[in-house]
Amino acid sequence: MTYYAGLDLSMETTQVCIVDETGRKVASMKVESSPDMIAYALREVGGVERAVIETGRMSPAICHGLRALDIPIVCIDARQAHQSLKALKANKTDPHDAAGLAQLARTGFYKEMHVKSPAAHGVRSIITTRNHLVESRVRLDNMIRGLCATFGFKPGPGQGKAFIDRVMEAAKTSGLGQSITALLAVRTALTAQIKEMDRVLRELAHRSQSCRQLMSIPGVGVQTSAAFVAAVDEVGRFRQSRTAGAYFGLVPKRHQSGEIDWTGRITKQGDSTVRKLLYEAANSILTRSRGSFALKGWAMKIAKRRGLRKARVALARRLAVIMHAMLRDGTLFDA
Repeated sequence: MTYYAGLDLSMETTQVCIVDETGRKVASMKVESSPDMIAYALREVGGVERAVIETGRMSPAICHGLRALDIPIVCIDARQAHQSLKALKANKTDPHDAAGLAQLARTGFYKEMHVKSPAAHGVRSIITTRNHLVESRVRLDNMIRGLCATFGFKPGPGQGKAFIDRVMEAAKTSGLGQSITALLAVRTALTAQIKEMDRVLRELAHRSQSCRQLMSIPGVGVQTSAAFVAAVDEVGRFRQSRTAGAYFGLVPKRHQSGEIDWTGRITKQGDSTVRKLLYEAANSILTRSRGSFALKGWAMKIAKRRGLRKARVALARRLAVIMHAMLRDGTLFDA
């Protein structure tokens, strides 16, 4: 008898449902959310042909742990699974969700998602941490400017040493000194951590051959190359390089039904961090890069015809395609 399993994962416990090849429920239990306990529960029935789990923040650790224990686990798109489970059961409960996932595992009606490697998640965590630190520093700068404005001081633009010196002058004012001193102490610690994250990213990028390849493109730096390599993870999972543009949500939406057929703005699906970095790289090519080359000339023609904003988006999509092709072929950028 062949068995299939559905795993409804949560932080503390996981609901496990096992069905046979006819769809009959064989077992249903709740176990601790750890690869060892889940594998033990699946082996109690003699093993399963396939187990299904939804995408989520704990999914990578559980998937890698179960695969290391020789459990055939498939991670599926949570959005697609939600629609299927909603059609199967009226009430949303953990046992019902696990049973629905088990039926999806049995029928094969799912879209398998790639589970990124721990190394890729490590790079992504560094980039995410740096972004949050930068946002916190910007909020502190705005708070300092607001407090100074209340007392009639204008620190002005910038974020370097000149800005700090102007703020320190304002801190001598009675009633403002303690607040500014406390905020500057926190800002100094944040700036130090941002520099540390930048150093770690530079080391990762220079050690990676893939990042060095991508940095041969004008406008693509350490952060963009590292984020792109981590997001793609395995180059071979895209059959065609043009799929990379759609993967990062840089292709237009389309709706077709009968006589209705319209094309809208970009989908904005996928990794928003990489999409933002590709957009910034495209803007750098259009506005800051010196000299002329074919890619820039192509984007400039779009800018003259449709505007600079659409040219940036089109160039960002083209960059995603080119960068994937470079990783696939192991080549450098040819201007």
